[in-house]
Amino acid sequence: MAHVRKTTHSRKSAAGKTVRGKTSARRSTTVRKSTKRAAPKRWSQRVTRESDALDLKQGVFKLTSAKKIAASLKRSAEHSSRRKTGAYRSALSMLTFYINRAGKTLPKTQRARLERAKVELKRAFGRE
Repeated sequence: MAHVRKTTHSRKSAAGKTVRGKTSARRSTTVRKSTKRAAPKRWSQRVTRESDALDLKQGVFKLTSAKKIAASLKRSAEHSSRRKTGAYRSALSMLTFYINRAGKTLPKTQRARLERAKVELKRAFGRE
């Protein structure tokens, strides 16, 4: 007669924990700390400050005229030593980045002004 060995299989209990055999072993409830740090709150501000896009004049997007915004962006783009692409592309990407990051919180009047600044930027670089 062959010797038959009984094996215990893992089962899920009602609480969802794995239980071995017929007796349920208590598991310690230690909380593991995550090694990943939380993302900074204003990552877009950090990108604006540290990216290789442009050296912008402070408050450029809060100017009252679309022409002034476009002129300031053009001036910054042409004099920036941090940009990797052409001046027009860098200026337009910073303007678009600002509009996109502001999202729904951007007032409609300011959004319209920034959209007009895109057109003025095209005009300033002769890309109409």
